[in-house]
Amino acid sequence: MRKALVVGIDYYSHVGSLHGCVNDAYSVKSILERHSDGSVNFGVNLLTATGADSVIARGGLKDNIAELFKGDSDIALLYFAGHGHIEVTGGYLCASDCQRGDDGLSLDEVLVLANQSKAKNKVIILDSCHSGIAGTPSGHKSAELSEGMTILTASTEDQYATETNGSGVFTSLLVDALSGAAGNLVGDVTPGSVYAHVDQSLGPWKQRPVFKTNVKTFVSLRKVQPPIELNHLQRLTEFFPQPGHEFKLDPSFESEENGKPKGAAAANPKNTEKFSVLQKYNRVGLVVPVDAPHMWHAAIHSKACKLTVLGEHYRKLVADGLL
Repeated sequence: MRKALVVGIDYYSHVGSLHGCVNDAYSVKSILERHSDGSVNFGVNLLTATGADSVIARGGLKDNIAELFKGDSDIALLYFAGHGHIEVTGGYLCASDCQRGDDGLSLDEVLVLANQSKAKNKVIILDSCHSGIAGTPSGHKSAELSEGMTILTASTEDQYATETNGSGVFTSLLVDALSGAAGNLVGDVTPGSVYAHVDQSLGPWKQRPVFKTNVKTFVSLRKVQPPIELNHLQRLTEFFPQPGHEFKLDPSFESEENGKPKGAAAANPKNTEKFSVLQKYNRVGLVVPVDAPHMWHAAIHSKACKLTVLGEHYRKLVADGLL
């Protein structure tokens, strides 16, 4: 069982209201509900505050978070977009009824609820100002991350989370990552790959995302269309049986006869099929030609191709029966 609580608060009764958090919550809900092939992913509970008739009070926010982390689900995921507050006593998620910030929901309380959860994996994603304080060691046991816990935040504890074009900058990148930009070669989007995508996209001079985790097992947030077929990945050991192996090529691997040197071997269907797979490896960064600028030149001039560092990683996964 995979469940998610997605919260977006635009309306605040006593402090300045926001404009993109509800839109962000709907975007996150939409992307989490199903994998890219349409199959069910997370069961999502959506909470939004758009006006005085839909406020999310502190007590209600806490109750829903407590309910999320009840039970022994495979993944319990919390996403929050709204105001955040920080002071010497710690960080807070601001509900609609906040008046001064420290009357919001303490991040320490959120961490206690998550740390005590029997869910195998707990994921907390915060698009709010100063959210990077979550899980920061401060002498309080509540700040410690229990096994299976991951925290991903829009900014550090001393930064603001910015909006642009009616959406949080962080959440826009989060949705891009979950849509496939952070997918690996078997189509899994993980918290780590999401962070890497966001981190790279923001650059060193903008708000800095924060990633904290204590996991021992692989966690996939969403399945997307992989850039290469699994059955092709599983043939890596066929072409490269050992680390450092170079696969020899010759003109018979190239189906296009134009451009071949005079007297070169004609295309061999068995070899052209293999070359098609090798070219797919090349396009996703698993294989590079040896002493040739492109795979075509390597075949025409009877060179070879070899695995990249990434290719060696996936070759080992296949060899170990992990793919």
